[in-house]
Amino acid sequence: MDKIKIINILARGIIGIRDFERVKPQDILINIDLYSEVRQPDTRDDITECIDYSLVTKKVIQHAENAKRFTLEALAEDLAQICLEDPRVLKTTVRVEKPGAVRFSQSVGVEIERERNQET
Repeated sequence: MDKIKIINILARGIIGIRDFERVKPQDILINIDLYSEVRQPDTRDDITECIDYSLVTKKVIQHAENAKRFTLEALAEDLAQICLEDPRVLKTTVRVEKPGAVRFSQSVGVEIERERNQET
């Protein structure tokens, strides 16, 4: 299986459970791995056969900035489902972080892995 990495997507959105977190958008750092079978027996340099990772990134940013989720876990699940919308994506790993969310730490985050056959 082959992997496409989309590294350090920065979005700004409402995320968190405390009142002050529900008012002002915060930085949300997102990392995504998309697993696919890129190498086919008749592989050609044809963009129509590839995952459009620019489109995936745009959808992920739009959702993260507008979803207003309470938990990183829920947002990560949403983003995993967006990644699996492309039928060429067989599996995805999504990591969502809130930089500076906890004192004395650089970031706090959650990482999930979802496969096509695990879709809800």
